Amino acid sequence: MFSKILVAMDNSASSQTVFESGLVLAKATEAELMLLHVLSLEEEGTPVSPLLSSLDYYIPVNDDTIQIYRKQWETFENRGLDLLRSRTDEATSAGVKTEFTQTPGSPGRTICELAQNWGADLIVMGRRGRSGLSELILGSVSNYVTHHAHCSVLTVQGKANFCTEVAQKNQELSVS
Repeated sequence: MFSKILVAMDNSASSQTVFESGLVLAKATEAELMLLHVLSLEEEGTPVSPLLSSLDYYIPVNDDTIQIYRKQWETFENRGLDLLRSRTDEATSAGVKTEFTQTPGSPGRTICELAQNWGADLIVMGRRGRSGLSELILGSVSNYVTHHAHCSVLTVQGKANFCTEVAQKNQELSVS
């Protein structure tokens, strides 16, 4: 059914559920996993650039400010890599061939490009549940990917009950 599953993750709380969904599907279909984290200014927890100012205030930019920002960005990058390594180890221990990549860019475009280049036949990703005005202003990565990906897209919101069901069915089949 699926042979290559791309799992797009970030540092959000729902990322674990997205990963678990991709892992369960990969185990059930004997697919390979590619774990992706896109370094983006849109992600929760991204360091705020001192070069961005608002109408209310302006942050003076000097060498110290830039150094502080660089250190914050490096910490952000390392946190993403640690997450990817940890989940790669978990998937590999579960018997799933897994690799990972972390790259800067626009999340929607980057996910679609990697899926195309890697030959994914399924993208598993989360959604924040934005709607209305906030989606119009901020955009929706899951909406973009759903409309631009060359392959199927599974969007996961909240605790995925199907994961437990698929895992149970898979275990029943392997016991039989």
